[in-house]
Amino acid sequence: MKQFSFPSAYTILVAIIIFVAILTWIIPAGQYSTRMDSALGKEVPIAGTYHQVEPNPQGFEDVVMAPIAGFYNPDTNEANGVDVAFFILFIGGFLAVVTKTGAIDAGIAAAMSGLKGREKWMIPILMFLFSLGGTIYGMAEETLPFYLLLTPVMIAAGYDAMSAIALIMIGAGAGALASTVNPFATVIASEAAGIPFTDGLHMRLVVYGITLLICIVYVMRYAEKVRKDPSLSLVADLQESNREHFLASKGEEVPELNGQRKIILLLFVAAFGIMIWGVSSQGWWMARMSSLFLVMAIVVGLVARMGEKEFTDTFVDGSRDLLGVALVVGIARGIVVVMNGGLITDTILFWAEQAVSGLSSIAFINVMYWIQIVLSFFVPSTSGLAVLTMPIMAPLADFSNVGRDLVITAYQSASGVVNLITPTSGVVMGGLAIGRISYNRWIAFIWPLLVILSVFLMVVLSFGAIS
Repeated sequence: MKQFSFPSAYTILVAIIIFVAILTWIIPAGQYSTRMDSALGKEVPIAGTYHQVEPNPQGFEDVVMAPIAGFYNPDTNEANGVDVAFFILFIGGFLAVVTKTGAIDAGIAAAMSGLKGREKWMIPILMFLFSLGGTIYGMAEETLPFYLLLTPVMIAAGYDAMSAIALIMIGAGAGALASTVNPFATVIASEAAGIPFTDGLHMRLVVYGITLLICIVYVMRYAEKVRKDPSLSLVADLQESNREHFLASKGEEVPELNGQRKIILLLFVAAFGIMIWGVSSQGWWMARMSSLFLVMAIVVGLVARMGEKEFTDTFVDGSRDLLGVALVVGIARGIVVVMNGGLITDTILFWAEQAVSGLSSIAFINVMYWIQIVLSFFVPSTSGLAVLTMPIMAPLADFSNVGRDLVITAYQSASGVVNLITPTSGVVMGGLAIGRISYNRWIAFIWPLLVILSVFLMVVLSFGAIS
């Protein structure tokens, strides 16, 4: 009897697109009236203005077009996921060029030699650094190149690919979950709610610290367990295959960390440092980041004295290796295209508005948390969810004697939890694809952590509602 094989990321996402399209035939179409918010530069819904409209159910053509519209919407000339896809392809080319020089293998060998016996401290240090990116500016797509960088390091240290993926995804996710000054979540949501973003900052700092501690302990326990007994790994059957895939020098002599390779490693680190600086302080996004890695790939090629043909072949091969990851991004965004096209997004929001009206303070904030959990599956963008829900949900807090800042904490906490697992997120599915982790194995790894975090967050929100 043939053993059951869990569907690929592509199949899962296409199935969700079909399911959402079916919902557009069942859920009534509706819309809120909107107004232009000059501070946000976006149209925001107006509470109390929901009305049903002529339905626009999504058919076969819409489903087929959804993955394409996830990259680029031909009807509106709007670029959706194409910028992220190009970023992934350019990152693949850059990393392939650096890897070709032997600098990464030499650097990994030197790092493992220096950390011998203390490798486990990589986990809390790196998770803390990724969490800073998450809490300060919502680090998400920017983590994608680090999966290719750190997975070989973790495997060489005796851990598995799951430990590497968890270190990055949960590290950045813990910070985003407890966004303190994240302009793409906290600031936008506060503006839409009509309050200063500093309201509730003390509670978010507490949530950030405790959430990060919980996540670090969880990942370290698993990683150390696997290191002591590799058979306990959730990807134990892929151990040899992963070593061959991620450790290019397996079975070969490790390259020497000479002067040329040290310069290349400095350029490598500098590329990511410039990227983080550009995103956090200069307003960079995917186009400029893609250009950065193209330029840095050329510089590395010159330092390594690569010929023109060797450089271009290597760069193209590296991009080709991540083509599947780039496709995942567009397909995932196609889900939102179908929802919006079917005019059911606002209807789901209206039902959420009705569900929390008239509840006590504790009940209100906990129901709000779970409503945001549900909405986050359909709208994985934290900024998009903030603009969509806060103008409606935040004013309802006034009637339940709950601070609007607590509604924002509930929203960003729920969004942060869901964005660790949602298949509608190109970051989640892309990161798992890079690490060769199937979606069902990721769920098996992370679900206990999600339960722990949800219980903790509900306790914090309940305490905030009565204090």
